[in-house]
Amino acid sequence: MGSGEATVVGFLGLDALSLDMASALLCSSYKVQAFEDGGSLMDDFLKRGGDQCNCPMEAAKGAAALIVLISHPDQINDLFFGPEGACKGLQEDALVILHSTILPSYIEKIEKRLTEEGKVQYVVDAYASKKTSDNGKLLVTSSGKSDATSRARPILSAISDKLFIFDGEIGAGSKTKLVNELLEAIHLVASVEAIALGCKAGIHPWIIYDIISNAAGNSWVFKNHVPHLLRGSHKKQNFLDPVIQNLGVIIDAAKMHTFPLPLFAVAHQQLVLASSHQDEASGDLPAIKIWEKVFGADITTAANSEPYNPEILAKHIIANASTVKCIGFIGLGAMGFGMAANLLKSNYTVTGFDVYKPTLARFSEVGGLIGNTPAEASKNADVLVIMVTNETQAECVLYGESGAVSALPAGASIILSSTVSPLFVSQLEQRLQAEGKNLKLVDAPVSGGVKRAREGTLTIMASGTDEALHSAGSVLSAMSEKLYIIKGVCGAGSGVKMVNQLLAGIHIASAAEAMAFGTRLGLKTRILFDVIKNSGGGSWMFENRVPHMLENDYTPYSALDIFVKDLGIVSRECSAHKVPLHIATVAYQLFVSGSAAGWGRQDDAGVVKVYETLTGVKVEAKLPVLKREETLKSLPLEWPVDPIEEICRLNQTSSKTLVVLDDDPTGTQTVHDIEVLTEWSIESLVNQFMKRPTCFFILTNSRALSAEKAVALTEEICRNIDLAAKLVEKIDYTVVLRGDSTLRGHFPEEADAAVSVIGDIDAWIICPFFLQGGRYTIRNIHYVADGDCLIPAGETEFAKDAAFGYKSSNLCEWVEEKTRGRIPASNVASISIQLLRKGGPDAVCERLCRLKKGSTCIVNAASERDMAVFAAGMLKAELKGRHFLCRTAASFVSARVGITPIPPILPKDLGVDKQKAGGLIVVGSYVPKTTKQVKELQSQCGHFLKCIEISVEKIAMKSLEEREEEIQRTVEMVDAYLSSQKDTLVMTSRQLITGKDASESLDINFRVSSALVEIVRRIKTKPRYILAKGGITSSDLATKALEAKCAKIAGQALAGVPLWQLGPESRHPGVPYIVFPGNVGNDMAVADVVKSWALYSRLSSTKDLLLNAEKGGYAIGAFNVYNLEGVEAVVSAAEEERSPAMLQIHPAAFKQGGIPLVACCISAAEQASVPITVHFDHGASKQELVEAIDLGFHSVMADGSHLSFEENISYTKFIAQLAHSNDMLVEAELGRLSGTEDDLTVEDFEAKLTNVNQAEHFIDRTGIDALAICIGNVHGKYPPTGPNLRLDLLKDLQALASKKGVFLVLHGASGVPEELVKNCIEKGVRKFNVNTEIRKAYMDCLNEPKKDLVQVMVSAKEKMKAVIMEKMKLFGSSGKA
Repeated sequence: MGSGEATVVGFLGLDALSLDMASALLCSSYKVQAFEDGGSLMDDFLKRGGDQCNCPMEAAKGAAALIVLISHPDQINDLFFGPEGACKGLQEDALVILHSTILPSYIEKIEKRLTEEGKVQYVVDAYASKKTSDNGKLLVTSSGKSDATSRARPILSAISDKLFIFDGEIGAGSKTKLVNELLEAIHLVASVEAIALGCKAGIHPWIIYDIISNAAGNSWVFKNHVPHLLRGSHKKQNFLDPVIQNLGVIIDAAKMHTFPLPLFAVAHQQLVLASSHQDEASGDLPAIKIWEKVFGADITTAANSEPYNPEILAKHIIANASTVKCIGFIGLGAMGFGMAANLLKSNYTVTGFDVYKPTLARFSEVGGLIGNTPAEASKNADVLVIMVTNETQAECVLYGESGAVSALPAGASIILSSTVSPLFVSQLEQRLQAEGKNLKLVDAPVSGGVKRAREGTLTIMASGTDEALHSAGSVLSAMSEKLYIIKGVCGAGSGVKMVNQLLAGIHIASAAEAMAFGTRLGLKTRILFDVIKNSGGGSWMFENRVPHMLENDYTPYSALDIFVKDLGIVSRECSAHKVPLHIATVAYQLFVSGSAAGWGRQDDAGVVKVYETLTGVKVEAKLPVLKREETLKSLPLEWPVDPIEEICRLNQTSSKTLVVLDDDPTGTQTVHDIEVLTEWSIESLVNQFMKRPTCFFILTNSRALSAEKAVALTEEICRNIDLAAKLVEKIDYTVVLRGDSTLRGHFPEEADAAVSVIGDIDAWIICPFFLQGGRYTIRNIHYVADGDCLIPAGETEFAKDAAFGYKSSNLCEWVEEKTRGRIPASNVASISIQLLRKGGPDAVCERLCRLKKGSTCIVNAASERDMAVFAAGMLKAELKGRHFLCRTAASFVSARVGITPIPPILPKDLGVDKQKAGGLIVVGSYVPKTTKQVKELQSQCGHFLKCIEISVEKIAMKSLEEREEEIQRTVEMVDAYLSSQKDTLVMTSRQLITGKDASESLDINFRVSSALVEIVRRIKTKPRYILAKGGITSSDLATKALEAKCAKIAGQALAGVPLWQLGPESRHPGVPYIVFPGNVGNDMAVADVVKSWALYSRLSSTKDLLLNAEKGGYAIGAFNVYNLEGVEAVVSAAEEERSPAMLQIHPAAFKQGGIPLVACCISAAEQASVPITVHFDHGASKQELVEAIDLGFHSVMADGSHLSFEENISYTKFIAQLAHSNDMLVEAELGRLSGTEDDLTVEDFEAKLTNVNQAEHFIDRTGIDALAICIGNVHGKYPPTGPNLRLDLLKDLQALASKKGVFLVLHGASGVPEELVKNCIEKGVRKFNVNTEIRKAYMDCLNEPKKDLVQVMVSAKEKMKAVIMEKMKLFGSSGKA
């Protein structure tokens, strides 16, 4: 179809709803054609602009979508597979929408047949309904596979005012219809029960309607059907019969799924009973007459009696109310306390009593007087308010021990606000009259909850004598927003409350039944909730209580036992009045069942547990935690072609610059060789555009601002971008709002602000996928990876953010939540993973081009390839003239620009590995992940890292003087450490301090951040590198402390961790600046980066040193040390030569130097700027080797060369197992060297060369890592003839060592000629022990006269250092660190 032609939609069959759909499509510029066999609506269809077709095939021809009305499964044969069936006219990629009233199981069968026999690729079902009370708005619920629903959304959006989509299996639309009609049936019968009971209680039906239609007992059915009922306008032909006809489908579905529906079953039977009365009557009998027969109540007479206005009566009572000074108040529970406290605010003197003593103390604190008994609270009271739980408690406080009645002064009034039965009120009034004290009773039950009680905005339904009402009128007015005076006997108010509670209780129980049934049908309960609350099955209680069920949160806002009480009252009253209230009675039993199960003190929504326990379903809408590997494997295979080259080509064609507004610096975490601006003057922006870059970033740091400031900032930046672009020839741009991958930030405020400047866009794109951070969007649910688990984002710590918290993990619902309903979830489009992986960029382009102007579209993605496919498709759509505003995480930017990743940046890559100053690490982020990472950093790097903790309380909550003192203390310590070449960690104390609201929390964050800025600004020493942890922290440090206006993004220090080089205008030009996001990496991530950027970079073990030597073809010198001078000589030589080395301690030296010598060596190795390890040499006993292992040596030598071969194996194997359990390298000796070392002498006749065959057995049986060999080498001095090394033997040993993966070690390297040493290295020796020549240098120094000991130390160190450096050069290790 050409781009200028209208999209064609076909219809098979027309009904009233189909006609409305067709009209909506015609108004949206679709071409609509229809086939209708014998219907009466075709003329109307043609008048509206549709085209008539002669057969199904003709209606399907050329149609992008075919909407099929099916009322019976058998219709499919003729409609689709007959001689002129639709399948013969459908194009290959056409969509079929089944607009049906049949069972979901039939829908599934039809879909299967259409896809298998008809070769139809895309099938969805669509349940449509219209609420006449809602301005005739059309609601559509659809379901199907995600690629089908994605394709259907534009058409369904065009035909509906509200659209709800279930992605997954087809049939959800029809199942939702079943649940909705179940509720409508229950609510219908319940409404009539309520009116019948009210009439029997003597309450005007229209008064009941007027009050309850604005109260908690309201439902759509009550509000819309009761007026027709009371007016007598419902007839049998257009009321009961159609309802009953549809209910059989629900019964069949419940039977098929083995699910009990007690409320619905009773409603169905009541409707059948009513229908039977219809059949008995002749003519069109009004529905009210039929229901009167069912319930035995004269509703007609009551409805036609003289009406009155309860609110006007209330105004009259208040206007003529008596003056009240003192009030007694009994019952200071959740509601009562709020009511009493509000009366205090109205300047009444209130004396309160409650059995719970802490509540009395609390009441005293707010200004109330305390009565220790009901009598004390009632003494001197003009009016006494009773707000206890039930009739028993009311009886007790009035007539029990120290009861109120005995203490009340004559003429006092009692306001009974507890929910009790009308009969109890009537009897109480009689008893009070019998007291002879002229005590007056006002029956005044309340409604509205704890919050409204506290605010004095309750709804009160009051009844009593005129005298009683006038005496209490001012108090009733003070407690209420709506006051209704109910005519009739005292107890009429409780009658209205009883009727309200009847409906409220049924609506809670029916909501539980409906949601549990929907769960059994396989519906997603949160979407089901959204559909029902917008449908005829909705009620006030459904909308209020179902969220508790979905959250599985039964915190008692209103306890379940309250409805055991209230519906118990209904049960007694219906018996007294002889009104058969079947549904109310069943609901009562459901609440009783919940109480019996132990849930009575939980929220009344917990009645759903009765169904859950019986059936095993879980209504809770909490999304499951998924297994990452399993989930990712279950997705379709990725799009086979890497689109990066195509993206680069499209970018060149487009010539648009991508301008990324980054709300904190971490958004640069996937790009490299791109510039980031920290200021946005027109001049700076013009300079950037002049370079014609593919992309550049602007750091706004708006996440640290209030919403108002963020909006103003975004508008300012967008204006400057637009002006700057206009000043540069042939430049265009696309704006991306880079936000947090865990959904925090100012959305939609910033997007709205951008649009207000850059103009209308075709769609908002929401894309929070970020691979490096483990953020995936799958089936519209956004997940955060934690190990191998995928946790829904709304369940993570990030969703609890004090400033940017949210609940929804489903991104469609998240958009609705963040826009406060302005953009309904049902109106949010999506790009599915199926579309990305099966359709590729072209399918993405087509999908984006089909979006309604002004749409919001979320992007699913689970891999970088998905992101690249989307980016390519979006570029193609832009080249077709579409304009988008993107709110994305970092991965989108690199994909959109066509950047390929590079390895992590290391110090040597930037030429800073030779610098000596300390590095600076600043941590301000408070997310739990950061706290774990800091703990691990201190654990792994504490031996070289200096840590300074700043007190957040002092810098954010205390006086300016204390703040300044804390800042200056930190600055002085940091300067001292950095200048001493110490890497330094500056961190805020880890206890999170938050404000009372989001604004105050942001203010505290600002004070903390500004203190960190001030500290870094005052530091005088130039750090070797700077690492800032947390988005706000890193932004503020870069812009305010370091005064950077521009930086180059060099790459990443770790996956997802940006690394900048500061610009020339900054305080530290060229210094590497590591921007470490607060929510990225595992627990060890920060420690890993700090270790890789530390002054030294010691390898993790001796084995690593020798492995590198093996790869590089050189040897490591192991230098024996005895004291501080020797240790310093080795370290200094190694650092000067940039050589790895080993500090080696002989048992004799250990015996003299002990633990201090070992500690000195280990500390020196850790502080060195080159890799150095500490080795224990010639351990000839288990005792000394076990001690060496415990002391923290990096490697040991198990010397069993003095033992027999088998004994040597046994001894060495024991040590090897012990050392390996501590990750230590083990060296052993086979053969025996002659000579003397540290007073240990081996005579020539004891020496023996290493046997190759024995060596192989020895290595296999001991598991050693390095083998010290004897090939003619000796300890100490060689004879005048020089060493006689068996190089042929060495060659054989090298072959063995290479085969077994062990390192060869040569002791006795002192005195071996240089050429011979080099020859040994060529033949595989990787470690040389050097002792004699170093000791000689030291001893010679002692023979030279010196003035004092310090000169001796300096001289000895230099002499030994010279020898060591020569050896390093000889061994080839110089320059290898």
